[in-house]
Amino acid sequence: MSNITAKTSSNIFYKARCEASAHNEHLSSREGAADIMSIDRGRLYRIESGIANPYPEEVHMMADLYNAPELRNHYCREACPLGRDMPVLELEDLDRITVRAMASLRKVAQAKESLLDITADGIITKDEKPELRKILATLDEISAIAQSLKVWTEKNLE
Repeated sequence: MSNITAKTSSNIFYKARCEASAHNEHLSSREGAADIMSIDRGRLYRIESGIANPYPEEVHMMADLYNAPELRNHYCREACPLGRDMPVLELEDLDRITVRAMASLRKVAQAKESLLDITADGIITKDEKPELRKILATLDEISAIAQSLKVWTEKNLE
């Protein structure tokens, strides 16, 4: 592929297109991918080299065309100010995701009991706040695992 620089080769959008080109030869060139998505070749170059952020519509097109749903998570975390607190998506095999899910679900039972204790009197005291933060961390962990499972499924269901 032409115009490969260190910055381009580490770009998630470029890497996704390269991986997708193994299944669709039209994606082996920027021109071919740009034609399929009906966007300017120069615009795709700027996205793949990190000069420009893609528009949400472009991210959706690339994610679908490249079979790379992780591009949506990346865009939300890195380019959208509203999504900066989204969990980092871990691209893992299903068995690894399952093990992480089972380990996290054990924590949920503990979190449930703690949450009931904290909220029983209707008042959250200063000494209960650290435990409440641990509960929130557990919920964030479950959310990240659920997102990883969703992306794995989207990539492998086809």
